[in-house]
Parts: sequence; C-alpha cells; structure tokens
Amino acid sequence: MGILWTIIIGFIAGIIAKFIMPGSNEPSGFIMTTILGIVGAFVASYLGQALGWYSPGEGAGLIGAIVGAIIVLFVWGLISRRRA
Repeated sequence: MGILWTIIIGFIAGIIAKFIMPGSNEPSGFIMTTILGIVGAFVASYLGQALGWYSPGEGAGLIGAIVGAIIVLFVWGLISRRRA
C-alpha cells in the first residue's frame, strides 16, 4: 500500500507544483507529473534531512513534496533554456 500512496501523493504534488510554476517546456502527462512529484519528495526529504528539519528516515510530506517539485521545475527550466 505504501507504493500506491507514494504514487498518489507524487501525482498530487506534481499537479500543484505545475499549477504554481507553469511553463511551456515542463514535462507533461500522467507519468511525468507523478515522477515530478516523487522526485520532488525525494529532493525535499534530502534537503530537509541535510538542514536538520527531518530526522534520519523521516520523509517529506505533501507540502515538502510540492516545494521539492517546484525546485525540480526551476532547475528543469534553467537546463532547458541553456540547451535552446
């Protein structure tokens, strides 16, 4: 059941992050939006543990996943602008 919740929360976080930070070159589709949210959760968990906000083994919640996904979208935008 944990994987299913990860996918659901990742999808919701990806949708909200794409709504907050829209762009023409962002990844689209159900799978890419879900991956965006899941990667955002990993980024938020890693940064939170590095800064001491989360204890080891504790992951980011929905808000953290959204913030992490926004960071991923920002970096994605920087990289895609340099390519063009």
